[in-house]
Amino acid sequence: MEFRVEDLGLVPYAEAWEYQKQVHRRVVSGELEPTLLLLEHPRVITLGRKATGENLLFPEAWYRENGFDLFRVERGGDVTYHGPGQLVGYPIFPVGRRVRDLLRKIEAAIMRVAAGYGIETYPTPGYAGVWVGNEKLCAIGVAVKEGVSFHGFALNVNTRLADFSVIIPCGLADKGVTSLEKLLGRPLDMQEVKARVVEAFREVFREGIEPQAEVTWTR
Repeated sequence: MEFRVEDLGLVPYAEAWEYQKQVHRRVVSGELEPTLLLLEHPRVITLGRKATGENLLFPEAWYRENGFDLFRVERGGDVTYHGPGQLVGYPIFPVGRRVRDLLRKIEAAIMRVAAGYGIETYPTPGYAGVWVGNEKLCAIGVAVKEGVSFHGFALNVNTRLADFSVIIPCGLADKGVTSLEKLLGRPLDMQEVKARVVEAFREVFREGIEPQAEVTWTR
């Protein structure tokens, strides 16, 4: 599958969410080819379809008072954090009902990127994402509407990991989070990481995703 890439830089979540939906409509209509959006967000907490709020450690007003935006969105999964230094990717790809295949391909692409830095990672069936030991390196949560995906992944590159301490990430109280910077002991150039992510996505998604199959949603 061929796809285009847009590097949006640092974009407030609400603005990026609206733009994502605009691109999604154009991909659905055939006006625009499949698109991978790459960006960073200012500090924000998002709650997916499974979120009840129990994994927020403070009242919602506290987050806004302490520099976090907060949004309830239509992606799969529970609560997560986005912030500067974290590479967020929104693959707006035609996938039909093959949600599981989409998740596995995103995981495979991120695992290729990590391997390129000499980091051994693994996926966890039932919990979409990429892990190093007991710590999550990349969170994944998607939505599919009219056969086209949106939302996507959040790869911790130079992320301020302390910001995750204000939530129970993904509702997994017994697990932690990590970043490429923490694992390698040095900050990484974000443009270099973006280039590696694009290359990995082109390799993994070369054959695309066949759109006929039963629906399976991420948790």
